[in-house]
Amino acid sequence: MRFKDCDAAGIVFFPRYFEMLNDLVEDWFRDALGWSFAEMHGAGQAGVPTAELSTRFVAPSRLGELLTRELRVTQLGRSSFSLQVRFVGPAGDVRVEIAQRLVCVDTGQMASRALPPEVRSAMERFLAPDAPASAPMHPCGA
Repeated sequence: MRFKDCDAAGIVFFPRYFEMLNDLVEDWFRDALGWSFAEMHGAGQAGVPTAELSTRFVAPSRLGELLTRELRVTQLGRSSFSLQVRFVGPAGDVRVEIAQRLVCVDTGQMASRALPPEVRSAMERFLAPDAPASAPMHPCGA
């Protein structure tokens, strides 16, 4: 955790987690799904705005700590998908849990559109099965 992320008490200021969440989703699209935000918003004329967001702050994170971010797909529809994201501390303890639903939209019309088939197929690799312990994750050091 960087100095810019922390408040005067030396713990992460809660809105910073939402910036980190957005960075994770953007990195996931580029690195794991093969559809960078630059391509998506440019030639793809698409976007994936957040439609719903639920957050549980479990424990504080402090300046200098290295957190791991974990991402799972919990629902995958034609144009929308839901994610479960966790920020985990160095000892494996959960700091923040986020449930997020995003919708693929045509940015010209601001109407939902189907996810590209290759992107949707790539997302399936991250789909959480009934047993969450065996679900594939997209880990990224924070």
